[in-house]
Amino acid sequence: MSVEKAKEHLEKYGFGERVRVFEQSSATVELAAQALGCAPALIAKSLTFSVNGEPIMIVTAGDTKIDNAKYKAEFGAKAKMLSAEDVDRLIGHSVGGVCPFGINEGVRVFLDSSLKRFEKVFPACGSGNTAVELSIAELERCSGYEKWIDVCKGAEL
Repeated sequence: MSVEKAKEHLEKYGFGERVRVFEQSSATVELAAQALGCAPALIAKSLTFSVNGEPIMIVTAGDTKIDNAKYKAEFGAKAKMLSAEDVDRLIGHSVGGVCPFGINEGVRVFLDSSLKRFEKVFPACGSGNTAVELSIAELERCSGYEKWIDVCKGAEL
């Protein structure tokens, strides 16, 4: 069901036909990179957190990790990832397929500056065996993002 929600969302922007479904899992950065035949950094991973009891999503490059000091400076709180059960309930997709497309109302979405290194990236699309190819401008258009932030470390420059 999550794949359909995500694809329906992307169809509003003309990107629905780009959704790729794999026979193998693409539920992790490494598996997605293998399925797509690309560098792990190009996988746009969607990380979910609770800030003051509200769910947020940060879409980052696949080669990064959250920098706790930068996160705290941005959100005024320690990074607290959602549990798998809370991700499904609060975001609307299950772990492995989390993406900013077709998510529940009220989820704030942020794009991390680590993505700006690339012309195109590959977010998941609602399940652990899907992805969609988007330019950064297209990701901006269809993600419903609030703003660009800088909360990651470890990017391969």
